[in-house]
Amino acid sequence: MDLNEHRGLLPVVCACVVLVVGLVAAVNLAVPMLAASALHPSAATLVWIVDTYVIVFACLVIPGGAAGDRFGRKGVLLAGLGLVAAGALLSAVAPDVVLLLAGRALTGLGAAAVLPNSLAVLLHAVPAHRKPATIATWASMTGIGGVVGNVGGGVVLAGGSWRWLFAAAVPVALVEAALVARIAPVSARHDRRLDPVAAVLLVGASVALLVGIVQGPEAGWGSAVVVIGFAAAAVLFTAWVLRELKSEHPLLDPRLFRISGLRSACLGMTAVFFGMFALFYVNASFLQYAKGFGVLGTGLGIIPLTVPIILGGRHAGPLSRRIGLDTTVALAFAFVGGGLLGLSTSDIQTPYAVYAAWLVVTGIGVTLALPTLSGVIAGSLPPSQAGVGTGLQATTREFGSALGVAVIGTVLTAKFAEALPSEARGAHTVAEAVARAGHAPDVVTAFVSGADAGLRVVGIAVLVLGAFVVAESRVSRRAG
Repeated sequence: MDLNEHRGLLPVVCACVVLVVGLVAAVNLAVPMLAASALHPSAATLVWIVDTYVIVFACLVIPGGAAGDRFGRKGVLLAGLGLVAAGALLSAVAPDVVLLLAGRALTGLGAAAVLPNSLAVLLHAVPAHRKPATIATWASMTGIGGVVGNVGGGVVLAGGSWRWLFAAAVPVALVEAALVARIAPVSARHDRRLDPVAAVLLVGASVALLVGIVQGPEAGWGSAVVVIGFAAAAVLFTAWVLRELKSEHPLLDPRLFRISGLRSACLGMTAVFFGMFALFYVNASFLQYAKGFGVLGTGLGIIPLTVPIILGGRHAGPLSRRIGLDTTVALAFAFVGGGLLGLSTSDIQTPYAVYAAWLVVTGIGVTLALPTLSGVIAGSLPPSQAGVGTGLQATTREFGSALGVAVIGTVLTAKFAEALPSEARGAHTVAEAVARAGHAPDVVTAFVSGADAGLRVVGIAVLVLGAFVVAESRVSRRAG
C-alpha cells in the first residue's frame, strides 16, 4: 500500500493534527475576552477553561490509540473529529461556565482520539522505507499547529468575540472528517483489551492535582479543597499505578519508567512544554494589556519563538551527534530557562524588539530539545512498542502544557492580587480590575508584576528540571 493510492491523505492527516494542537494554543488568545465576558469567570476558572481541554487530551491520548487498535483506526479518527466538532459547538454556544467547561472536555476527548489514530492511519498507507520521513512530517505538525493556532486564532478573534474561535473549529473538523472518510484506508483491528477504569483513574488524579494548584491562591493553601485535591491526586495516582501493574495489557506500563533514559527524556519533554505553554498563557495577556496589541497582533507576536523551530529543526540531530546528547540537552534547557527569565524582565517600557529577542532565545532551546528528547524516547523502546512511544510523547507534552498553564496562572493571580491598588481590590480577573480602576496604570503594572513573577518561577523550574534530566542521563550512562 502507498500514499499514491490515497492521494491527499498526508495533507489531510496533517490538517487534523494542526487542528487539535492549534486549539491548545489558540484559546490563550481568548483569555482577555473571556475574562471581560458576561460569563464573569474567576481567575481560577479561566485556567480551567484553558486546561480542561488539555488535561483530557493528555490523559486519554494513549487510551485513544488503544481504542483505534480495537475498534478500527479510521473509525475512531472519524469519531474523534465528530467529537471535536460537537465539543467546539457546545463551547461556542455555552450560556454559562459549566457548559463551556463541558464543551472543552468533549473537545479534548475528541482530540485524544484524533492525534494517535491520525498517525496510525497514515503509517498504514505507507511502505516501510517511507515511514521515518512520514513520522517526521507528522511530528512537525505538532509544532506548526501551535503557530497556526496563534495566528489563525488571532485572525478569528479579531472579529470581536471569543465564541467565534470555537465556532470556527466546527466546520474545519467536519470538512476534515469528510475528507478522511473519503480518502483514508481501513486498517485491521486488533483484539486489544481496553481498561476504562485505568483511564478514569489517570484523568481523576490529574484533575485533582490541578485543583490543588489552581485553587490555592483563592481558597488558601491550607484550605480543605486544596488539601483534599493534593491528597486525592496522591491516592488516585497510586491506584492507577497499582491497577496498571496488575494488568496483562496496561495502557501505559509504569514499569517502563525504570528505563532511566526514557524516564529522564519524558521528564524533559514535560518540562519543555511546561515552560512553553506557561509562556503562551501569559504572552497573550501581556501583549494585549501591557503593550496595547490587538488580538491579531498578539497572535502574530509569538512568531519569533517559532522561527528557530522552523529554520533550525533539521540541524538539531547533527548537532547532537557532534557535541553529544547531554551537552545538547543542557544547552536546550539553558536556552529555554534563560529565555523565560529574560522575558520576566519585560515591562510596559520594554521595546517589543527586546521581547522578541528573548522569544527567539526560548525558541532555540525548544528547537534543540524536542527532536533530541523525542529521539531518546523512541530509541529507549523496541520497535514493537513504537505506538507506546508516540503516546508517551503526546501525553508528556500535553500534561506539561496543562501544568504550565496551572502554575503560571496561580503565581500570576497571587502576585497580581498582592500588587493591586485598593480601588481595584475585589476584582476576580485582570479585565475586571482594569475596568474598575478605569484602566489605571497601577493596575496594568500589577499585572506585569504578576506575569514577571510567573515567568521567573517557571524559568527557574525549567532550569532545575533540566539540570536533573542531564544529571540522571549521565549517571545512567555511566552505570550502563
